[in-house]
Amino acid sequence: MTRAIQHAFSDGKLLSRALTHRSFGADNNERLEFLGDSVLNCVVAQALLERFPGAAEGELSRLRANLVNQQALFEVALELDLGGALRLGEGEARTGGHKRPSILADAFEAVVGAVFLDGGYDAAAAFVTANLGARLGAIDIHAPAKDPKTRLQEWLQARRHPLPRYAVVTISGEAHAQRFEVECVIDVLAVRTCGAGSSRRTAEQAAAEVAWQRLTQPA
Repeated sequence: MTRAIQHAFSDGKLLSRALTHRSFGADNNERLEFLGDSVLNCVVAQALLERFPGAAEGELSRLRANLVNQQALFEVALELDLGGALRLGEGEARTGGHKRPSILADAFEAVVGAVFLDGGYDAAAAFVTANLGARLGAIDIHAPAKDPKTRLQEWLQARRHPLPRYAVVTISGEAHAQRFEVECVIDVLAVRTCGAGSSRRTAEQAAAEVAWQRLTQPA
C-alpha cells in the first residue's frame, strides 16, 4: 500500500490509522480525515489559482468543489485500492464497507492528513497532485456550471413547460454496489430518456443530460 501511495512514511502508524475506520476501534481515521480535508482543499485551491490566473472566486470555488467531492475522491481511492487495505469492523466489512463511496472518500482524505503530518505540506501537495493531477489537467473552465437537472429544468421553465418526471426503472447489484436506472419523462414534448449510475441522484442527472441534449441539439 505504501508503494501505491508513493510516500515513504517515517511513522507507519499514521498510515495504519488513516486506513482504520471508526467501526474497527477508537484509534481510527476521523481526526486525520478532518485534517486531510483542509489540506486537500488548500492544495487544490493553490493549484487552481496557478492554472487559472484570470478566474473569479466563484469559478474557482465551483472547480474545487468538483475536484474534491465524494464521487471524485471515491474514484481516486479506488485507483489506489484503499478499500483492500481498510480495517473495518465486522459488521461494516460484512456489508461491503470496503467499497462504500463515503468510507473510501473519507479514507483518502485521512491519507492526505497522514502524509501531511509525516512529511509536511510539500509532501501532502505532491501526493494530492499525483492523484488529482490528471483531473485538474482535464478541467474545462468553460463547461456549464449548472448540473444537468438544473439546466433542463430552467430550459423547460423558460418555455413554460411542466417539469420532468423522474422514476426509478430498475435497481441492481448488492447493497454496497447498487446500480440505478432512472427514466426522465417530459410528457408535453414526448421525451423519454434513461440514465444509469451508482445512486439515484447520479442516474437522474444522466437521464436529464440525455434529455437536455436531445432538446437543445440541432436535429
